[in-house]
Amino acid sequence: MTAGVVIRRAVAADAGAAADVWLRSFTAALPTVVRPRTDDDVRGYFRDVVVPLRETWVAEAAGHGGGDGRGGIVGVMVLNGELLSQLYLDPGWRGRGLGDRFVELAKERSPDGLTLWTFQVNKPAHRFYERHGFVAVEHTDGSGNEEREPDVRYVWRP
Repeated sequence: MTAGVVIRRAVAADAGAAADVWLRSFTAALPTVVRPRTDDDVRGYFRDVVVPLRETWVAEAAGHGGGDGRGGIVGVMVLNGELLSQLYLDPGWRGRGLGDRFVELAKERSPDGLTLWTFQVNKPAHRFYERHGFVAVEHTDGSGNEEREPDVRYVWRP
């Protein structure tokens, strides 16, 4: 279902499009979570930190994305060692197997295990990660994250 989608390492020129995917996905999946950063702050963070300093991967669709029929970035995944710190898909690309491809790649890149955080309100994410063998190992009240939103730490070990 993701034929025509290439997953590749992000380059500097992808930062804006990757941030836009993050913004659209966050808004669609987490409407009750208050973001502490503006859209411009998020774009700057992707430009200055995420793409140049983290292992950032993008999914690029040929002839899709951007709403204009041209190819574009439709997903982003960020690894920081064993931490799967970001996995966001353009809302129109959820449920097509793209997230599965990203998780397979993350497991290949970190074969000894992965950890990640997701918000407690994000039940679809819980089901997705549990389907991929992740186990919830910690629940917090959110005092440790910027959003002040209760979250869950998941771990995958081979």
